[in-house]
Amino acid sequence: MEILPESIKKLINILSYFPSIGPRQATRLAFYLINKGQNEIIGLIKNLEALNKIKICNFCFFPHENQNELCDICQNTERNKSIIMIIEKETDLLSLEKANQFNGRYLIIGEISKKGILEEWQKLRLQNLKSFIQRELNGKAEEIILAFNPDSIGNFTSSIIEKEIRDFSKKITRLARGLPTGGEIEFADDETLKSAIQNRV
Repeated sequence: MEILPESIKKLINILSYFPSIGPRQATRLAFYLINKGQNEIIGLIKNLEALNKIKICNFCFFPHENQNELCDICQNTERNKSIIMIIEKETDLLSLEKANQFNGRYLIIGEISKKGILEEWQKLRLQNLKSFIQRELNGKAEEIILAFNPDSIGNFTSSIIEKEIRDFSKKITRLARGLPTGGEIEFADDETLKSAIQNRV
């Protein structure tokens, strides 16, 4: 006999699609929210509704709430727009910014396939980058940094992207191997990331 109300089943189903959350963890989260009470649920609903105001940056594809089409980093005139770091995901950007060693722009390429193959929408992001370089940087960036996790998939993806952009930058570098092989940028400590940025090759 099915004893769960339909609304709870639907919530569990939605939560189970979140990264690193399976059905069991989703069930715990659902009951946690229910037990927190109505005020907590109303607050959560308001915060979720506020996500409707989020835009995606036209250049780097990081979320923002600005009136124009660029995020805070991309519209900051004090940052060096001719040095561009290509990363996989938004949390990598947050970690790298926390290290406070990079003053250029980013391009979020999106989640990398385990096969190391770029999807069509990712190729469009690279094309967007090439168009920017041709339009704003006279066809050549000073440097493009490939900042992917130091594992086999990250290395393979770096090789693919390097072939795509090699004619659009004077120099293409990768983060130094201060990052442990198989590690993830998102979880690296500040000192490790500082070293990886400063000693890129």
